[in-house]
Amino acid sequence: MIICGIDEAGRGPLIGPLVVAGVAIEEKDMPDLLALNPKDSKLLSPKKREELFPKIKEITKYKIFIIPPSEVDDALNSPSLNLNWLEAIKYAMTINALKPDLAYVDCPSNNTQAFKDYMVNLLKQKTELVVENKADERYPIVGAASILAKVTRDQEVKKLRDKYGDLGSGYPADPKTKEFLKNNYNKYPEIFRKTWASYKKYKDKQTTLI
Repeated sequence: MIICGIDEAGRGPLIGPLVVAGVAIEEKDMPDLLALNPKDSKLLSPKKREELFPKIKEITKYKIFIIPPSEVDDALNSPSLNLNWLEAIKYAMTINALKPDLAYVDCPSNNTQAFKDYMVNLLKQKTELVVENKADERYPIVGAASILAKVTRDQEVKKLRDKYGDLGSGYPADPKTKEFLKNNYNKYPEIFRKTWASYKKYKDKQTTLI
């Protein structure tokens, strides 16, 4: 039996991608993964996450989707999509790629049944789904997926930082990110999520001043 865990990183930031990651492993090999003691990435230091990242990739099959700001914006501007459905689509694509018999999914919505039903309609094979809030805290395999997602997201943000300057964490509440938005909202529009309230508010304010 192949068991899979799926999670995301970067759902809330104003800058940079949303990352979805899935890991899959044969049930008989699960002790190898458990020996690494993977946890929800938020409970681990950056150093520990980076240490576990290659080890998890070495012993599992994995799939990582890097979803750019433009794709997030397109989903939020669509009459038939939202951020939850975009995640459900990427989660289903992950399952279709890894073909597990059982998948544990970290659900972003309180309505886990609706999220599960949406995913089921997108699956190309029969996979048993366990869809829960905070699954990354309950199931080590989802914790492993969260580590792949978080480290990948951090790597992508570092690339942006190297190219565009110190943009902070990318989260709207970060003072460095606020300052970067102020100075660069119209200079580097491709790295911002333009549907975020913080971006729209600042852009509208500047447009009014012109």
